[in-house]
Amino acid sequence: MAQLSSTLLYAAFITYLIGTLFFAMSLSDKKEKVASYSKRWGRIGYITSIVGFALQLGYFFTRWAASGHAPVSNLFEFTTFFGMMMVFAFIILYGIYKTNALGVFAMPIALLVIAYAGMFPKDISPLIPALKSDWLKIHVTTAALGEGILAISFAAGLIYLIGTVKQEKSTRETKWLEGVLYCLLCVLGFIILSVTFKSAGYEAVYSFTGKNGNELEAVYQLPVISAPADSAEVQGGFGPLFEAPAWMKGENAAVKLNTMIWSLLSGGILYGLLRLILRKRLAAAIQPKLRNINPELLDEISYRSVAIGFPVFTLGALIFAMIWAHEAWNRYWGWDPKEVWALITFLFYAAYLHLRLSRGWHGTKSAWLCVLGFVIIMFNLIAVNLVVAGLHSYA
Repeated sequence: MAQLSSTLLYAAFITYLIGTLFFAMSLSDKKEKVASYSKRWGRIGYITSIVGFALQLGYFFTRWAASGHAPVSNLFEFTTFFGMMMVFAFIILYGIYKTNALGVFAMPIALLVIAYAGMFPKDISPLIPALKSDWLKIHVTTAALGEGILAISFAAGLIYLIGTVKQEKSTRETKWLEGVLYCLLCVLGFIILSVTFKSAGYEAVYSFTGKNGNELEAVYQLPVISAPADSAEVQGGFGPLFEAPAWMKGENAAVKLNTMIWSLLSGGILYGLLRLILRKRLAAAIQPKLRNINPELLDEISYRSVAIGFPVFTLGALIFAMIWAHEAWNRYWGWDPKEVWALITFLFYAAYLHLRLSRGWHGTKSAWLCVLGFVIIMFNLIAVNLVVAGLHSYA
């Protein structure tokens, strides 16, 4: 059953990729092609996305059967489910608005999330006692669904910005927009590097003394740039170039710093290569393909995504979470890092809706807020789970 689950997830990933290509083929900067050309390829891309979602649903339930519990208990399972909820939200919103450009951006972002999930251990393990509750599947799945819907607002907002920000000269807006695209390339670069070195069987191990005087080991899956302070090489390695700063706490601080450095470097290399090939900013190269989009429609999609996703997220990440916290720890709120960032996410999107409805923040301002909101969600997913230790984290 576990092998079938993995096969279905891989098949879903490939199907999503094919669907993305169909959506990309539907974009044209020639108005005479829009009606016949765009509609046909968009429909094929949409059907392919639905097939991929059905395959991933198969993965979800077969893994559930193999493990005996809802597969959202570790970072691989949660991130995979988050990607699936992004696809689900896209399928619903595309069915309403029929905007092909949304598929060109939303589907690759979901693919990046699912591929990123594949970088974590995939082993099926029994639940720890604290997670043996029905609130696991209720709280986590609802929170992930809310975040998945909110993520579509990011895709729509990004399309809006790429299609409307003037690219004739370099401005503060063009630089920020390129920064967003660079960050997406950093995730892609990290995935490519991780898969490459994992396939090559690379592993480096450094031993060092922990703060309690115990001997520890730092295991690297990428070439070592940053090693633990006062460490000794045990196995492999091409470095290090320097030691992690003393102020970085945690047994795996040097490994996490190393991963971050490689992500930034790989993203920079990919960005540089694309700039060299395209001979212009990435947004400027994409913009002509978005010439026929309707900015007002994209603005509405981003708003509707938040209007739907915000109450779902609030229900799952705050209300259901507090009920479970009271059941597990006999308190509703404890200022745990994950709880704090869930609250920050809630307050941010509440402020977005307030500004949108009472201050008339439409168009560009609204799009930038949607981009910033997704940054907050991803910080919660990556940094809070991996770096900040807490009751909820996977650190």
